[in-house]
Amino acid sequence: MVQDQASVPEDDILLSVRNVTVGFGSKIILENLDLDVRRGEILGFVGGSGTGKSVLMRTILGLTPKRSGTIKVFDHDLSSISNVQRKAVERRWGVLFQQGALFSSLTVKQNIQVPMREHLDLSPALMDELATLKLDLVGLPQDAADKLPSELSGGMIKRASLARALALDPDLVFLDEPTSGLDPIGAAAFDALIGSLSETLGLTVYMVTHDLDSLHSICDRIAVLGEKKVLVIGTIDEMMKDEHPWVVSYFRGERALRRV
Repeated sequence: MVQDQASVPEDDILLSVRNVTVGFGSKIILENLDLDVRRGEILGFVGGSGTGKSVLMRTILGLTPKRSGTIKVFDHDLSSISNVQRKAVERRWGVLFQQGALFSSLTVKQNIQVPMREHLDLSPALMDELATLKLDLVGLPQDAADKLPSELSGGMIKRASLARALALDPDLVFLDEPTSGLDPIGAAAFDALIGSLSETLGLTVYMVTHDLDSLHSICDRIAVLGEKKVLVIGTIDEMMKDEHPWVVSYFRGERALRRV
């Protein structure tokens, strides 16, 4: 098992999960799970279907309750801070959900402005200007601003959702299966966009994915979820050497070898 977290200074840990247990009824999904996400890295989070990848992300975001454990973001324990402090933390992260989760009755511009309206007190003109900047940032044409989500392609929905996630200039971005549903060319372009934004904006990226190309091309480290905990964490080279059966099957199995 690869464990490389202990050697990292505490100041370089942006997100820390310790002994977290999550369950629904009598079914335990995650048990005493530990995970660190380092400042400025792109962490790919993988695991078999139903292992709880999205559950952990939603638990970190406060959308799914945990039964025990500690989650610290920006050195704040999310279980013990006030509502005002919680709002301040949430202003520093952005989220792209798997299906985009854009509001169908709002235009792209209005969707991007939702976090601004929730957390800031800005004039309509300034919000329009900021939305325009975010569209440019994710590579969407300006005429997309006044379109509804139903008028967008799958790739454009992903980019619009990413623009909304970046609306408040976050330090940390959560991406849930960002390339799912995209063709190989579109997925590669989206990977390149995430890598470029991470580098130029200094973003820390927590990315739930099953896309091997994403893991190889842009992830600094990879965490593997299984048996209700993080089994392995390390670089792609370390994944290729690990002998855990699931890791071997995923990273060195027949389908994985076909991409080489």
